[in-house]
Amino acid sequence: MNAQPKPSQLISESYRKEQEHLHETTNYGTASVAYAPLVSQIVNKLGVSHLLDYGCGANVNLAKNLKVGHKVTYQAYDPGVPRYAKDPLPAELVCCIDVLEHIEPELLDNVLDHLCSLSEALVFLSIDTGPAVKVLQDGRNAHLIQEPISWWLPKIWQRWDLQTVQQSTETGFYVVATAKPRIEGVDGSAIV
Repeated sequence: MNAQPKPSQLISESYRKEQEHLHETTNYGTASVAYAPLVSQIVNKLGVSHLLDYGCGANVNLAKNLKVGHKVTYQAYDPGVPRYAKDPLPAELVCCIDVLEHIEPELLDNVLDHLCSLSEALVFLSIDTGPAVKVLQDGRNAHLIQEPISWWLPKIWQRWDLQTVQQSTETGFYVVATAKPRIEGVDGSAIV
């Protein structure tokens, strides 16, 4: 019997180990290269000064391919890469590129809530809705969630205000969204 996930749990220990293995043995996390020009455009146009790359991968491809015209603090986070596994700080722009389809389905809401709590102004999400080329050690497809855009959009809309939704590949799309206004409670908790 599977234990229910904790409200704040983002990844199971067994899956974290699987992700560490994939990051060490394959060229994992390459989609950021294709999206770097678009993210660069957003950073430059809006003057973003702090970017969080959520699920950055071992090679931090987004950071290596950004072309920005001003100083930007880049923060890498990936629980499957020990050197980037430290809890991230909130950022003006949070990018989550080709990550959400890899999340354990029972933990997806926790991860989306975590992303939302880290988004100070903008979020850039790219999601592939079809199967991955890579396979996990247990034989499962690396894309644990293979659902259409219509399945993803309500989950995103619930947490952010959509600005752009664009199909980007045959099976992929991206979203640019803004953080919903938050009201701080007396105890410092956010009331959305």
